[in-house]
This record gives sequence, structure tokens and C-alpha cells, in this order.
Amino acid sequence: MAALRIVRRMRALGHAAFFAGGCVRDLLLGVEPKDFDVATSATPDLVQAAFPRTESVGAHFGVVLVIERNSSSSNETEAEERVATEVATFRHDGAYSDGRRPDAVQFSLDPREDVLRRDFTINGLLLDAIAYEAGDRIEDCVLDFVGGRGDLNARLVRAIGEPQLRFAEDKLRMLRAVRFAARLEFAIERRTMDAIWQQAETVNVVSAERVREELTKILTGGGAQRGFELLDESRLLAEVLPEVKRMQGVEQPPQYHPEGDVWTHTLMLLDQLPAGASPTLAWGMLLHDVGKPATFTPPDPAKPGDRIRFNGHVDVGVAVARTILTRLRFSGDDADQILALIKHHMQFGDVMQMKQSTLKRFLRLPKFEEHLALHRADCLSSHGNLDMYAFAKQRYEDLGEEQIRPRLLLTGEDLIAAGYKPGPQFRVMLEAAEDAQLEGTIATKKEALRLVRERFRG
Repeated sequence: MAALRIVRRMRALGHAAFFAGGCVRDLLLGVEPKDFDVATSATPDLVQAAFPRTESVGAHFGVVLVIERNSSSSNETEAEERVATEVATFRHDGAYSDGRRPDAVQFSLDPREDVLRRDFTINGLLLDAIAYEAGDRIEDCVLDFVGGRGDLNARLVRAIGEPQLRFAEDKLRMLRAVRFAARLEFAIERRTMDAIWQQAETVNVVSAERVREELTKILTGGGAQRGFELLDESRLLAEVLPEVKRMQGVEQPPQYHPEGDVWTHTLMLLDQLPAGASPTLAWGMLLHDVGKPATFTPPDPAKPGDRIRFNGHVDVGVAVARTILTRLRFSGDDADQILALIKHHMQFGDVMQMKQSTLKRFLRLPKFEEHLALHRADCLSSHGNLDMYAFAKQRYEDLGEEQIRPRLLLTGEDLIAAGYKPGPQFRVMLEAAEDAQLEGTIATKKEALRLVRERFRG
């Protein structure tokens, strides 16, 4: 293991070195860590001198990446073999004038001093990795200066030291508290939650990219439903996603949505998101009904049997979601997919009546598996009828790529060769030919040209 080799090397050079943070927490919980971080008394220049390949990703803050190759991946590319371990020097931080990062840091030889500047007690644990590797009980190998093991046992997320100070230092920690509590199924300790309540309105000093990343982790890390309940309870939801907050109390027609309002329905969708879910699917589930608050129309008392309606909620939802995705600086590709999920989620209602050409165009939407997953969750979180889901899924599996996206019989060049002048009508002609091809009524270029001549003689 790369991290263990790093610890051994630093110890051999006379420096203190421990596994630190989330990996220690996960090991104590019996969970396989995704990665391992190392904390050491060695300064960044000494860390860099100790290893042949390093990258300085934050030497000012004492952070160096040590790069190794994964010897078990000899047949893969160099990029795939690369193993990067974060090695951080013990430090204590100066003032955080911007609520995001310390203005200055001072390196330290004291591991306790390093732990006291971290965020939560469960992330403030150090592990003597060499003793642990030698077979000592993990409980005997842990350095705990802040009561992190007790909070792990009590299933609590608790800020280290004074919660108000921890969150004043880095506002993102408020979102991180929610993420850890949701993923680990822990509670947020009372004083820690009180501090979040008091500082929630300051969270937007954090960059949009960091907020987006943290919200995506809440959605895809497991426990998304609980994560958004905690965002609401902590008053953070109204600050980072006010458009989602507005879903609360928006009633729906009980014959289609016996589960309750739009917020309840959305939480039920999020409950179906497993850990590791696609970020675009997760955001699509969260925002698929974001247009409903603005389009809520109560029943008309003059029309017996009338019901609640949300006329145009899809188009409004796409517009609202685009505003959110732009504000959070999503990539163009991710934004396009999320908006497509919102735009098309109601089309499943017509899937059994669609013409073959319309159905095939629907089924060939990019990442159609995500459209299916959203529709299934939508149904299971409301009326429970999966007939349209089953039909679409079966057709998607039965119709191969050649039928859904066949090679076109007719192109613009073919139209020019046939004597047509390029213009706006070209698109209409080509779509008509493709529709007929998808319907199966034509099968050759000759038949496609004949169709165009008959339909577009003028």
C-alpha cells in the first residue's frame, strides 16, 4: 500500500507520520477507505526530498502529493497506474478572513495541534499504521485527542472545539457536516447544529464550484433523502437551493400523488438513489418537478371534479433548472443531460401511443438508461404504476441500435444531387424521410427520394 510505504519512509527519516482523517474513521467503522491520507511532522520540502515523484498541490498549506505507480496494473496506461497519496504537514492555522481558507499557516511538530484545527471529531483521528500493520488492535493504534472514537460510537457529527469558530473559518464545513451525517446515518450534535443555524446564511461566500461538489456528494454518496432533510433542518437548503425549498407545501392531485406534496415526492425519489449513483441522474431526480411551485393551479370550484394542475411545469422546470445549473457552474455536458431528464420526464405518459418514429427518437436520447431510472423512481414515488416503464424498457432492449439509429437513407447531398436548392426546407424534407424510415415504410434511397418528390413538389 502506497500510504503505508510513505509512513515507513518518513519514520525511517526520523519524522512522525500517521494515517489521518477519513481513512481512520472508516477503518474504525469497518468500511474500506476509498483513499488514505498521511499526516507528518516533516515539512513539505522534506517530504518532496524523500520521494522521487511528488507534486506540490498546496505547499503553502503543507500539502504534497506523493506519486507512485501501482505495480499490480502493469498492463494499463501510465495514467491508470498512477497512485497519488496526499501528505500533509502538521500545522495550526491563522485567521480565516474570507471564511474559506486560512490566511497563513504555521507548521508544527505536534500532532495534537494539527488535529485541533480540523473540522469534526470523527475526522480528527490518527492511526499508527505501522503498529496496525504489525497486528496490533486498531483500538490500540489510534491517537484520539478530541473524543472522536466516542462520537463514532455515539453516531454523532460534532465540530472540534468551538463550533461557531470552526464554521466561521470555513463555511463549507456546514455542508460537510450534513454530508457526513447523511452518509454515515449519524446525527449532528446539538451545539454543532445550533452553530449551523446561526451561520447558514453565510454559506454562499463559498465558491459555487465547491457548493456544487458538496451537494453532488450528498446526492450520490448514499443517504440522499436524509441529506436533504438535514439541509432543510439546518436552514442551508433555503440558502443554496431556494428553488427546491419552494417545493414544500405545494399540494398535488391525490389521485396521482397520494404521497403528498412536491417536496415529499422529491424526497421519496432521492431515497431510491444508491451510493455511487450518476450525478446527472441524481440532479435530474432532485429537479424534475422544480417547475411545479410556479405553475400550481388549484381546482376550479366552478368545474365539478376538477383537480390541481401544473400546466407547463416541464418548460418552467427546464428554465428554473437552467438557472440553478448556471449558478452552480455545471459543465455544459452535465447541464444538458440534467435538463434533458427534466424536459422529457413526462413523455413516458404517451409512450404506448407513440408512432414508431416518435418512439425510436425518444429511445435514442443520450443516456436513455437515466431517463428510464428517473421514470421508474417517479412512478414508485407516486401512483406506483410501472406499465409505461416496463413497455419503454422492453422496447429499448428489443430494438437494437440499428433500428433506433439507422444509417440515414437520405442526406443533404442527396437532395442537392436531385436538384433541390439548399434552404430551410431541407431539414423538413430530411426529417420526413427519416420518419418514414423509422416507421419502416421506406427502405431505400430511391424510395426516400420518391417520398420527398411527392410530398414537397412545390
